[in-house]
Amino acid sequence: MKTNRKEKRTRRKLRGMNTGMLILLAAALLAVNISVTLMEKRYGWRGDYSFNGITTQSRITQETLRDLKYPVHVYALFSRGQEDAPLMELLDRYAAASPLFTWEQSDPGLNPALLTRFSTGTQSVSADSMIVYCEKTNRWRILEPTDFISLGMDTETGAYTYAGYTYERAITNALVYVNQEEIPRITVIQGHGELDGSTLQAFDGLMTDNHFEVVYQDLSDAAYTPDPEELIVFFSPLRDLSETELNKLIAFAERGGSLLFTCDYSDPVEEMPNYTALLRSYGFLPMEGIVVADGADVNSYYNNIRIDLIPEMQRTDVTMDLVASGADTVLMPGSRAFESPGETDRNLTLLSVLQSGETSYLKKVHLNMATMEREEGDRTGPFSLALQAQRVTGEGFVSRAFICGSSGMMTEEQIYAMTDARELIIRVAEYLTGQSRTILDIEARSALRPALSARSNGLGSLIVTIMPLGVLLAAAVVLWRRKNL
Repeated sequence: MKTNRKEKRTRRKLRGMNTGMLILLAAALLAVNISVTLMEKRYGWRGDYSFNGITTQSRITQETLRDLKYPVHVYALFSRGQEDAPLMELLDRYAAASPLFTWEQSDPGLNPALLTRFSTGTQSVSADSMIVYCEKTNRWRILEPTDFISLGMDTETGAYTYAGYTYERAITNALVYVNQEEIPRITVIQGHGELDGSTLQAFDGLMTDNHFEVVYQDLSDAAYTPDPEELIVFFSPLRDLSETELNKLIAFAERGGSLLFTCDYSDPVEEMPNYTALLRSYGFLPMEGIVVADGADVNSYYNNIRIDLIPEMQRTDVTMDLVASGADTVLMPGSRAFESPGETDRNLTLLSVLQSGETSYLKKVHLNMATMEREEGDRTGPFSLALQAQRVTGEGFVSRAFICGSSGMMTEEQIYAMTDARELIIRVAEYLTGQSRTILDIEARSALRPALSARSNGLGSLIVTIMPLGVLLAAAVVLWRRKNL
């Protein structure tokens, strides 16, 4: 009897000990889990095993975070339960990599004042967006969901497709932008029938994404005097400059101001003597007509359309690294040609940047033209389709200029997606503003999982084989011990 009571007490004691050990074990596991989570947030220890490494930081991002001058705070505008998980994890890794980077999640429905604070006349803040803000410079960048996706083009169907995720590229470029003390300004001139903001959205976005400020300005405004620190842009004007406007630009160039021009084949430059005089001051001599590729030179035009030119990029200080890396393909729909650089005065340097095929020809466009085929009297290429110039002014400053014979190459999102045009445009803008390279060429993460192959199943097959074998081995060990009891 006593033995039974003693056994019962022993069993109760063992059960209590077991329960206590289980509670302690659960508490220990919970503490480890919380500690690991905190350490991950603080030091970014968690491994990224996603197929595209979407939360892994590149060397460029690591260097950018290391070189931050001022604190940056990010507001992630997501409602609870509606978060973008990869984006949240990536923000944790940014915060772990630099004490100057902090972030918080803010429900836009609960914090309307935040939306009002950062909304402007041209851009409003919406849900599922991010605000990257630097208080020191009082500059911010709004990142929308579309900024986190790169587009590609299916050349067979002509349709846009999602090519990859650009979380890291968007965030890191925004960090560089808000940390800059001064932003180079690009002033797009209006008032002469030029392309306007509704047509230049792709150009505006490209420039803004790469740390330039884009503004629009009427040159005839008496209160406006161009600053040599800004870049003046003419997108294919159709009406001439007034004498007052021309004098403003001459004074601007004399003090080292730089200009960017596009000049389409249909622009009536022969009716704009003041504008033509400005072009000629940099050695830009527009030729009449449209450049047509030779049908036999299939590599010099796109998709059987012989006025959609694929020019050869020449090696200049603007394009050297593009040519060296093979990023030298651009598309120029309906291009005008310019007289090739010849002898210039000693203060002017003029170089051809883009050139048509050797067997291309120039076709004068008129109402009664019967064919686009080559005819007797048509001038034969190659032709300069884009030129860069540098002039030392009488006051000792250096004024730079660039001209392109196709505004489409500079402004169309489709061409940006298909070719290396965006890289060329950024190089041109940096050349004209005297900026060092600021574009952060961070590779987009693939949006599509790689196709399955025989090798793709290797690890999965190994795991599927090992797991049941492990169970069988454990069972065999237990049964063997029981057999010998």
